[in-house]
This record gives sequence, C-alpha cells and structure tokens, in this order.
Amino acid sequence: MTKMSMLNERHLQALRDIVGTEHVASSRTDRLTHSFDATQQHCMPDVVVHPKSTEEIAAIVQLAAKHRLPLLPRGAGSGFSGGALPVQGGIVLVLTRMNRILEIDTSNLIAVVEPGVVTARLQEAVERLGLFYPPDPASKEFSTLGGNVAECAGGPRCVKYGVTRDYVLGLTVVTPTGEIIRTGGRTIKNVVGYDLTRLFVGSEGTLGIVTEIILRLLPKPAAKRTMLATFTQIDGAAEAVSAIIRGKIIPTTLEFMDAGAIGCVRDLPGIDLPADCQALLIIEVDGEPAQLEPQLERIIELMQPLGLLATTIAQDAAAAEALWRVRRSVSPSLRKLGPNKFNEDIVVPRAKVPEMIRALEALSQRLALPIINFGHAGDGNIHVNLMVDLQEPGMEAKVQTALTEIFRTTVSLGGSVSGEHGIGLAKQPYIGLELDQPTLAVMQAIKAALDPLGIMNPGKIFPAESRLALAQGETV
Repeated sequence: MTKMSMLNERHLQALRDIVGTEHVASSRTDRLTHSFDATQQHCMPDVVVHPKSTEEIAAIVQLAAKHRLPLLPRGAGSGFSGGALPVQGGIVLVLTRMNRILEIDTSNLIAVVEPGVVTARLQEAVERLGLFYPPDPASKEFSTLGGNVAECAGGPRCVKYGVTRDYVLGLTVVTPTGEIIRTGGRTIKNVVGYDLTRLFVGSEGTLGIVTEIILRLLPKPAAKRTMLATFTQIDGAAEAVSAIIRGKIIPTTLEFMDAGAIGCVRDLPGIDLPADCQALLIIEVDGEPAQLEPQLERIIELMQPLGLLATTIAQDAAAAEALWRVRRSVSPSLRKLGPNKFNEDIVVPRAKVPEMIRALEALSQRLALPIINFGHAGDGNIHVNLMVDLQEPGMEAKVQTALTEIFRTTVSLGGSVSGEHGIGLAKQPYIGLELDQPTLAVMQAIKAALDPLGIMNPGKIFPAESRLALAQGETV
C-alpha cells in the first residue's frame, strides 16, 4: 500500500545534520525494533531518530512540517493501546536519550525531568530524599515519564493518590508546527489562561512532543502495611471495596483478583491460597505507624460479614513482597489459557464493580470464552483479559462480540472504556460508545488547530482518521 510518508535521502541527511549520523537509524532491523508496542500489531516507520534536546526536536518538527512527514514521539513502547505504532510510517522520535532528572527541589516539593526518565528511577531518587512520587504503573521499571504523561498513567496507588495528571505542574512542549511552548509552572496554584498542561497530559502524542516535565512531589509516608484477604466469592470481595471506603478509610492500594486469575497462580511455587478461595484483595495502607494497625483491624471488621475466609498481614518488607507476588504473577501465567490476549482496562464507579464483575462472568459463560479479571478495585479500574486462540474458526468474531458487549456494559454503568491505557488504535472502534458526536467534534477541532497538517502521531484516537491511516499505512 502507498504510505502518506514521502521521506527520501535528502530528509535523512537533514535529520543527520540535526542530531548526528549515529542517532539516525534507517536499516530495516532498526525500524522493525520500533514498529511495535505491547499490542499484537506492527507498523514500520521510515526512520528512527534519537534526539537529545528540545532544540533538536523543534528542528526535526520544523523539517517534518515543511515536507509533511508523519511524526511519532516514543518512549519505552510499553503501551497497550497501539499509541506508539507508526501507522503512516514517517519519523519515530525515540526520547530515551533525554533521560536526565534535572532538579529535585526539596523545599518546594517538585522535580524537573526529561521525558526519557524511567518512572521507577525517579521514584528511587526522590525517596532517597524522603519524598514520594505516587503514580506507579505496572510498567514503572521500564516505562518512561514522557509516556506516562502521554497516556495519563495510573497504577495501584491512585485510589488514594490520583493519576499522573494530578502531579504534572508544567510542561515544555514542541508543537506540531515546531514552536517551543511552556505550560503551567512551579506552583500549585496557577489560573493564568487556559489549562494547557492538562490538555497535553493524556493526549497520546497527538498534540505535541513533551520535552520537559515539572512534577509535584509529596513527603514520603512514614510507614506502610500490606494485607491479603481471601473471600468465598467475588461479590463479597467487590462489596468489601465499597465497605472499606464507606468506613472512612482510603487505602493506598486496593487490588483484586477473581477466581479465574486465582486459578492461574494457585499452583505456582510459594503461593498458598485456601482451596475455596474464589476472590482476593491486596490492601495496603500508609501513614504514621500508630495509625496503621487500627486501620487494618477496622478493615477486617468491615470485611467479616462479606464472605471473608482469611487475612494475612505482612510483618516486614519481604513478607509484603511475597503477598504482592500473588498479584504480579497473574499476567505472566495467563498464557496457559490461550496464546492470544486481549487486555482491556475498563473503569466503572466503585460501587458498580460487583455488577460489572457479574456481567463479565455471565458473558464468559455465554460465549464460552476465558475472561480473567483483576486490577485496581479501589478506583473501579478492572483489567479484563480475554485469553483465546485466534486460530480457532470464528474466534475473532466472537472476541469482537465480547469486547463490544464489555464496553457497552461499562458505559451503561457510568464507566469509561479506558482507565489508563489510552485510546490509540485499539479503542478507536468504541470511542463513540462513550463520547457523543459534538464532544468528539470539539476534540477534533483542537487537534486541527494545533496540528493543521495532521503530522503528529496521525491515525490515533479518532476513528475516521484511523480508517484513513490504516488504508494508507505500511504494515509488517
């Protein structure tokens, strides 16, 4: 198929002049390495460029705008929605060379970082100084802060602390026309003009390229305690989540696993769960040490009438890690149910979690599809995993039927089709279930105003744009 991109040798030389020959890669091997993310799709870029500064990125964008070349900013490529796939070819800008923590201000509780900083590395750096950066996506050991900003990443701790957007105070952004702008600043309060910072957070690289991030920090909690609670049924575990919040306790994390997820890990070495356990919660509280034991006792009291089987409270960090191993072992173990995984991150109001889980179980039985559910029950964020073999006749159609019903039910319960993974390519067919046409039109108008040539991560988020991109893109 003919691609939108018309990149040629003159363009490649211009890119070399900007960043240096060693930072421009156009071999098939280099391009293939950057043609995929955590989805099962592949799209080949024309060239991969590794810039080092905001000024280099601005020069690259100006070159791309002049010649109408597609541009896609990329971090670690760990996303689950296809947002890092270059569906129209063009230039992939890999930001991992921009990996400096520029400043940690312990007086004003802020950090200034480049987008290529790995999330866990920032957390380690600030915690050594007694500070705390709460957003903790499961990919934190390799995902970058620029990617976290692009997707508005969350994680287990957001039930208490919020998501990435709640910690971004300001940004430096290269716009799709090559201008350098700065949004927000170093203060908590700032109501001068439109809130452009929040506009760029979660925009999936479609409105500009973030090159510097000002983040809000918190004092590090003095202590934390971790508890695993097992239940006779999923309804009890799901209802326990609302009961704990109603009891005026906001845990740091409230993770859950259903019977299917438990079945995947039950036989793993070092994991010992009751035979009749059909659901579990991992609950973590933090704060002053004297407050934590009473909170755990109150949580157990609230869960007792809801089919609680047993509780295990970790007495030290190693024991806490052993409890978390139960949850972290789920994803790697899912492949035993089927070679192809569809990982969706729906979110519903917390009180609707039991109803959503019942709907998922009924759907699984009706379609005879393994549907494994786990995730962040404290904020209603359920990771729904369909494990199938797409080689089976009719399976692809069955999966599409299941996904459509899952998303329709989610929206009918007042939820969202994506809690933290973004829209990218994967969720495009379903965005209209949640956003009406006037709302979509406003978003598309913003995109057109900032990116009049349509070169910045084209083919993402909006369905019509996606169809055009897929018709023109070169896939491998």
